[in-house]
Amino acid sequence: MLSYIWPIALVILSNIVYHICAKSAPESMNPFASLTVIYAIGAVVSAVLYYALNKGGSLIREYAHLNWTSVALGIAIVGLEAGFLYAYKAGWPVSTAQIVQSSVLAIALLIVGFLLYHEPLNVRKVIGVLICMVGLYFINR
Repeated sequence: MLSYIWPIALVILSNIVYHICAKSAPESMNPFASLTVIYAIGAVVSAVLYYALNKGGSLIREYAHLNWTSVALGIAIVGLEAGFLYAYKAGWPVSTAQIVQSSVLAIALLIVGFLLYHEPLNVRKVIGVLICMVGLYFINR
């Protein structure tokens, strides 16, 4: 059970810290300049964790397994990070920016899951989408 829960707990805790930091980023700093530092630190932390958790591992050997998804994910993550930094600079409240994007994302991923991965789309999921849309209406009023 713990192996099922800890990854989501890590995502939730990391998201809380992420949004506090993104909302607190200096207004005067260009988000892309900030991202250069953020990703340099992320690269160092990732390398340290790789070697700490994979005794005798080799990043060079691991890099042989790379494909287009690593490049696409890197670009997507920059868009995600920059989008939130700019959203907070534009005045989005930390209490609603994440909810709005998560609700719209949930709807989009239901469609992606159905079209690309043939995941079932049932009545409960459609009702969930409608609830998300009603919630978005009330959050943005």
